Amino acid sequence: MIPFALAYERMLGAAPLLPAERVPLAESAHRILAEDVSTDLDMPPFDKSAMDGYACRRADLPHPLSVVATIPAGCQPTITIHAQQCARIMTGAPVPPGADCVVMQEQTAPAGPELIRFTGQHTQNNICRRGEDLTCGDLVLRRGTRIGPAAIAVLASVGCTTPLVARAPRVFVAATGNELVPADRHPGGAQIRDSNSSQLCAQLRALGAIPHHAGIIPDAPDILHATIQQARQEHDLLLFSGGVSTGDFDFVPAALTQCGFELLFESVAMQPGKPMIFGRAADGVCCCGLPGNPVSTYVVFELLLRPFLLQMMGHTYHPIIVTARLAEPFQRRKTDRQTTIPVRFLTPDTVTPVAYHGSAHIHALCAAEALLTIPTGVAAIPQGAAVDVRLL
Repeated sequence: MIPFALAYERMLGAAPLLPAERVPLAESAHRILAEDVSTDLDMPPFDKSAMDGYACRRADLPHPLSVVATIPAGCQPTITIHAQQCARIMTGAPVPPGADCVVMQEQTAPAGPELIRFTGQHTQNNICRRGEDLTCGDLVLRRGTRIGPAAIAVLASVGCTTPLVARAPRVFVAATGNELVPADRHPGGAQIRDSNSSQLCAQLRALGAIPHHAGIIPDAPDILHATIQQARQEHDLLLFSGGVSTGDFDFVPAALTQCGFELLFESVAMQPGKPMIFGRAADGVCCCGLPGNPVSTYVVFELLLRPFLLQMMGHTYHPIIVTARLAEPFQRRKTDRQTTIPVRFLTPDTVTPVAYHGSAHIHALCAAEALLTIPTGVAAIPQGAAVDVRLL
């Protein structure tokens, strides 16, 4: 059994960097940029009005102003503002030459035919100056950025319609165990439905990876061996749940070793998640065996596999950690492993553990909003203590 920090280090150190590809902007969500992106023009590209109003000279505000034009967004002004003149202007429209401010429509009143007067006491310039946000050539997104909705908007604004991104990891997902049946079958006798595969595929898709749901593999070494040999030809990561501990029917570690994978560890000092294996073959394909209990599978993915897969795509993962107060005391007997428990927020800065019966109690995660990890060696946390929790 190795410390969690060492397992984390070994996994990220073994993560192969995936090749890059160009994809349409509309298909780039959740992908990782493989190159820096710069703007090809100033932002804004011209002096533009920040609101609906009247473009004029500030020196003329004490006087009635003659409205000499209307400038909608998208139209280039053809006039110059002179003394005691103004132009009706819309938000986002170019400010005409001669004008040095835009007064809000709400701060004006009619002063006669085609005349307005300023009714306010003071006004800002209300002009967004050319290049005040970005200058042509400025870096807007760095390599390694995970593309979300805001990044997509930035890419569109600079004309990057086919961004270069890391190829999405192709992940083989299978559950092992003679006791398992597919989710669409009613279990009989000593059987249970396979929930881990569906959960892992959902976590992978949300990450931007491409899961291949291979179904259930029985506890049979020959079938497992053949499956591994076939799967490694088309995938970057082989992901198994179940069959990774030290029981008589836990064949996954031996099968992976026989297929040429070097196991970098076979047990981690974490609860849930202790019986976890990870390895890599000479061709760069990686393998990971997760515990069969669903909460274990979920937690291991969030704490170890998420940063590992993002590392493969060139992104350094930083989970969102917030500090909150513990609403009730926490105690445990064994302290040789770090323990992760699901919690929910009672107030914006107070958390409490959800009802949780152990690593098979997947329903508890539906009520969880964060994970609280208690370090190795810590036996108790008093009520009201400040704790760091990882948002889900």
